[in-house]
Amino acid sequence: MTTAPAAPRRPAADDLDVLHEIQDRVLWLSSAIVHHANRVRPNPSGLKVGGHQASCASMVSIMTTLWFRHLRPEDRVSVKPHASPVLHAVNHLIGELDASHLSTLRAFGGLQSYPSRSKDPDPVDYSTGSVGIGATATIWGALARRYTDGSADGGFTGRQYALVGDAELDEGAVWEAVLDPQVAELGELVWIVDLNRQSLDRVVPNIAAGRLHGMFAAAGWQVLTLKYGTLLEKLFARPGGHALRARIDDMPNPEYQRLLRCPADELRDRLPGSGPEAPAIVRLLAEVDDATLMESVRNLGGHDLSALDTALSEVDDHRPTVIFAYTVKGHGLPTQGHPQNHSSLLTEDQMRQLADAVGTDPDNPWEGFALDSAAARLCAQTGARLRRDTVPETAPPAIPTDIGRTPTGIATTQAALGRTLLDLTRSAPEAAGRVVTVSPDVSSSTNLGGWVNKVGVWSPVERVNWFADDAETILHWRERPTGQHIELGIAETNLVGLLGELGVTWSRWGKPLLPIGVVYDPFVNRALEPWSFGMYAGGQSILVGTPSGVTLAPEGGAHQSITTPSLGIEQPGCTTWEPAFALDTEWTLLAALSRLGRPDGASAYLRLSTRPVDQTLARVPTDPAARERRRRQVVAGAYPLRRQDGAKVTIAAMGTMVTEALAAADRLQNLGVPADVICVTSPGLLYKAMDARAGNDEAPDWILDQVFPAERATPLVTVLDGHPHTLAFLSNIHRVPIRRLGVTRFGQSGSLDEVYRYHRIDTDSIVGAALDLTPARHTVSSPGEPTPGPRPSAGSRGPVPTTPWPRSRVPVPRA
Repeated sequence: MTTAPAAPRRPAADDLDVLHEIQDRVLWLSSAIVHHANRVRPNPSGLKVGGHQASCASMVSIMTTLWFRHLRPEDRVSVKPHASPVLHAVNHLIGELDASHLSTLRAFGGLQSYPSRSKDPDPVDYSTGSVGIGATATIWGALARRYTDGSADGGFTGRQYALVGDAELDEGAVWEAVLDPQVAELGELVWIVDLNRQSLDRVVPNIAAGRLHGMFAAAGWQVLTLKYGTLLEKLFARPGGHALRARIDDMPNPEYQRLLRCPADELRDRLPGSGPEAPAIVRLLAEVDDATLMESVRNLGGHDLSALDTALSEVDDHRPTVIFAYTVKGHGLPTQGHPQNHSSLLTEDQMRQLADAVGTDPDNPWEGFALDSAAARLCAQTGARLRRDTVPETAPPAIPTDIGRTPTGIATTQAALGRTLLDLTRSAPEAAGRVVTVSPDVSSSTNLGGWVNKVGVWSPVERVNWFADDAETILHWRERPTGQHIELGIAETNLVGLLGELGVTWSRWGKPLLPIGVVYDPFVNRALEPWSFGMYAGGQSILVGTPSGVTLAPEGGAHQSITTPSLGIEQPGCTTWEPAFALDTEWTLLAALSRLGRPDGASAYLRLSTRPVDQTLARVPTDPAARERRRRQVVAGAYPLRRQDGAKVTIAAMGTMVTEALAAADRLQNLGVPADVICVTSPGLLYKAMDARAGNDEAPDWILDQVFPAERATPLVTVLDGHPHTLAFLSNIHRVPIRRLGVTRFGQSGSLDEVYRYHRIDTDSIVGAALDLTPARHTVSSPGEPTPGPRPSAGSRGPVPTTPWPRSRVPVPRA
């Protein structure tokens, strides 16, 4: 159980005055940052720069209270994307951001559109911008912090705050994360929802705050609601106040938002309504002057510094907490409450009016507080209090490049994953101790069972294994704070969200981990966007997709992946490997691990298969130097698997399709068409090498000379269990003719032979494509083999005789 931090002293009246002064300056600075970017800084292109002054304004009170009253250096905060100028304004006031940066919002090399750990010059705890991911990152950040502590308690190691826009709660990823069973135990989680009840285009008619309250409560969260501020609460306590509260509680959200646009006389007419309690409300309002009335109707809890302070002091650190803070979008601005204020910009005159209201000079927008003022002293004290020690650089453990095993017999690349992890515990225990695996309830079906039995399952507290004495139980589920496998529910976004946070522990706390996530390859696309965002934020991890492709034949089309092989070409910060053999899997996994947990590190994606493959086909060299040369080629992207004298065609195959490629080469040899066979392990690395050779990248290009030497340039057949465009670029190395074989249609259930034939990636199709590319078709037929007659081009998509389902009979989903 964590130890709760001491509650801060309730602010005195003088303290509140100083907080109000700082709040006003934060409002001004956040508005001025956006104003300067759009109306002051030269914009030769004329393109919209953008920014969100109204979205910032609704967060000003919340962030002022949080930073200047409650935050501690061990805490971390995820700031909603459109409030980034508020974060920069606060960081400027506490001395973490020089004024020279305030004029650079959305400029090249300047302050980013949304908070960025990797690109902003001031402290940013979580990169946000992709809706829902920034909020849920705090959950995975809390789990990652607990994991690095390695104990059931570890002391109170800081809260994880998320400042969330109410519309962000529409994201399904939020609820996938909130509902994970482990989350209810994370007492350091505090979410503050900016409940301004507006979206980009409109005032939301049915915000359903009560339903949201119930959903969080049902998930085990403490729920606090800040609906009304002190001024309104005092009005409610007067005669007729109960009727006023009921009137405001019951009115539709758009009606309330419309009141914010009314002058005092119109407000007195609209606010009482027409119900039986209207006269009592009229009498109450008659006792209130215009200024107080105007202020009261806007006095929601999310803008009341005293109410916010009280709520933050009531957080229960034994379970997650969500605070629903009712706010007004654009609070304090002329555009407050307007249904289209989301991206609206204040005019020059409106900015001057705001400057007058908050007591600043519009011609000197970045001017600080007087040095001898109470506000300046509080800013300096806050900066000193929140300053963090420099995170020590801790090098990750050394990773072996080759464990030394040479697999024989029949094996799968998926099984090689578990085998390599177990071997690592013996050959490099320090490195294995930093490995943490994550899966969404697929540990045993992705061959992690042996690893899980060895290292145990992570849990914030030790749990009883009630099946420990069951002799028929193969997978031993020992849950304890020192376990190294984390099992989540079936939600891919949760998996990669946790991977991202486990992958930044090296930069957050100086504790590098080696995170590996395992998910079925057909569902990788569901996880790509949050995983990509995690990489953008500096997270380094390995994602393993297995089983993969149409090779998963009996599972049918819904479970057959097509587009994942090309991820390494398209995804920044990530290298993709698709090994063909068990040893290739070991070498590429070790290479991927060696790139984690370091400033120059990167993530990796491994696409594995459940197809058993004869490991002798790999022809692993026995000479140590030749073996090392093969390993370097495997890691660099490709290696020659077979060279034939006088080769007339080259077959470049990837993953399990190497089996068909070698069989095709044997048949082509009998037909008098010698063929080289290249095993491609990483199309992305080959693409970068080719790009570097053209002067567009700085990647090494030696692999192209070793695997595709100019003197062996021949027509090329590429084949993979995935979309053929993945390897299409290889023909540009030497500008040779090419036939591209791969999967472009949804799959079918069936046997492996039937499915391969259906997609034309079988041995017959490879042979036919090679014959199409060679001037002399064939000279010799194998004994008993019919001489091939005329056939359609392998590049065409017309029916071929071997296809069991002609195009006209391919099953079509019913309406």
